[in-house]
Amino acid sequence: MIMKTTLLRFIRAALVLALPAAVAQAGEITLYTHSNFNGPALTLRGETPDLVPYNFNDRASSVVVRSGTWQLCEHADFRGRCMVVERGEYPVLAGFNDIISSVREIGGREERNDRWDRNDRNDRNEGHGRHWGRDEDRGRGNGREPIELFSQAGFNGARLGLHNEVRTLVDYDFNDQAGSIIVNEGRWELCEHADFGGRCIVLEPGRYENLDNMNNRISSLRRLR
Repeated sequence: MIMKTTLLRFIRAALVLALPAAVAQAGEITLYTHSNFNGPALTLRGETPDLVPYNFNDRASSVVVRSGTWQLCEHADFRGRCMVVERGEYPVLAGFNDIISSVREIGGREERNDRWDRNDRNDRNEGHGRHWGRDEDRGRGNGREPIELFSQAGFNGARLGLHNEVRTLVDYDFNDQAGSIIVNEGRWELCEHADFGGRCIVLEPGRYENLDNMNNRISSLRRLR
């Protein structure tokens, strides 16, 4: 009887100690209606398949992730294009401004389409803007996406990684911005107008530190093979 009582006390103590740890691991994200963390805000700590009940559908323009890794999608129930944000501050949501309809914490799972990782402090201070993908992967051709576009020469500035054809880069807030490119696989056609119009260039796998006459003029692209 004494051993049973001691065991029960031990289990209760273990549960009490485990509870704070579980709470500490819960993620927290705050959405703001305006860029630079201005306007009305909404803080979430759990899966939210539809922001309509919160009167926050298609309203988020900046985000602060206090803990966890979060997936933000353009449609309810985590459908459509999604972005992934980790702990940090995102003063603008280029390409996702005012279109987010569902949010959930995903931890380390690989259910992600377009991945956003926060800028490091130096890049924010120097005004380089947003970054798609990890900073340490920029310009290294790690094969994460078949093609990577950078807003500045030398694989600097904002980065956009793509898997499929894009009829207009306006949808990604990257129109007429590409200044250098890494082709990790395939053969790609890049054109100066939407829907593959105007002058085009074809790039094979390789690293293109500058785009010469096509610099800041690319509006659409597609994979040829």
